[in-house]
Amino acid sequence: MTSPPFTITNTMVQQVATISEQVGRLDASLPAAAQVLLRRGNRIRTIQGSLAIEGNTLSLEQVTAVMDGKRVLGSAREVQEVRGAIAAYEALGDWDPIKRDDLLAAHRVLMAGLVERPGAFRSGNSGIQRGSELVHVAPPAANVRGLINDLLTWLATTEEHPLIAACVFHYEFEFIHPFVDGNGRMGRLWQTLILSRWQPLFALVPVESLIRDQQVGYYGALNTCDAVGNSTAFIEFMLEIISNALSDLGGSPQVSPQVKRLLAALHGSMDRAALQAGLGLTDRKSFRQRYLQPALAAGLIAMTIPDKPNSRLQQYQLTARGRRARGGS
Repeated sequence: MTSPPFTITNTMVQQVATISEQVGRLDASLPAAAQVLLRRGNRIRTIQGSLAIEGNTLSLEQVTAVMDGKRVLGSAREVQEVRGAIAAYEALGDWDPIKRDDLLAAHRVLMAGLVERPGAFRSGNSGIQRGSELVHVAPPAANVRGLINDLLTWLATTEEHPLIAACVFHYEFEFIHPFVDGNGRMGRLWQTLILSRWQPLFALVPVESLIRDQQVGYYGALNTCDAVGNSTAFIEFMLEIISNALSDLGGSPQVSPQVKRLLAALHGSMDRAALQAGLGLTDRKSFRQRYLQPALAAGLIAMTIPDKPNSRLQQYQLTARGRRARGGS
C-alpha cells in the first residue's frame, strides 16, 4: 500500500533520540511501587485532559470521584463520557493496535451510551467545525472502511520508529474521521496504545493533559497538515508534546529566569496587561517575546479562550505543568 505522506526531518530524528533517552532514564529510575502510584493519578489526568479537549467541563476531582464510583454534580452526558473513557483506558492492554475489530471494540466501549451506534463506522458524510467555521471535510463515508484498512496495514508493516508511526496514525485517523463522534479521543487513545506497546512506560504518561494545555498548537498543527497534504508538522508537534510529558513524569521542567518570574506573578486568571504590570515591565514586545510566548510554547500557562488567541477578553492561567515548575503552589 501507499505510505501516508510525511517527511522525516532532522528535528524528528533529534526528538526521537531525546525521547528514547528520556524513556530509558525513567524506566531505570522509577521503581515498580512508584509506577503503580503514578498509573492511577496520571490515568485520571489523561482522561480529564482528553475529554476537556472535547468540551467536557468535569474537573480532576470530579473525574476522580466518578472513577471511585461516587456521584458528582454534572450533566449526565459528561459523567457518561468519563465512565466510557475510564473503561476504555482500563481495557487498553487487551487491544492490538493493528486490528480493526479491536479499534471498533474500543470505540464501542469509549462511546457507550453517547452515540446511537458505537463501534460502527459512520454512514454519512462528516466534517470538523470549530465555532462557525468548517475546518475539515472528511472523506466520503463509502471510503472510510478502505482507508482505515489501509492505515492499519501500514501500521502493521511500517519500518518507521514507533514514535513516528504513532503520530502518523493519530493524524491520519483524524483526517479520515471514521466515526460519527469520538474521533479525537479515539485518535489520542490509539496513539497511547501504539506507544505503550513499544514501551509500557507510556501507559503512565498523560500526553492528553499536555495536548489540552496546548490546544491552539494542536489544532493549528492539524490544520497546517490538512493544508499542505502531509503530517510532518503534526509529527513534530506531537513529539515535542511527548517529550514534555516525559519531562513532567521525571520532575519539574526547566524554565528561563524570565518565565520563572512570570509563573511566580500569575495567580488565578490574569490578562496580559495585569501580568505585565505585575512584573513591572513597560515594553510590551519584550514581555511577549521573553516571557509570555515561551511560557505558552512550553505548556506552562494556557489561554482561557484558546480558540480566540487575540480576544480582548483573553486571560492566562497556570497549567499543571506550570504549577510544578513554580514549585507546586
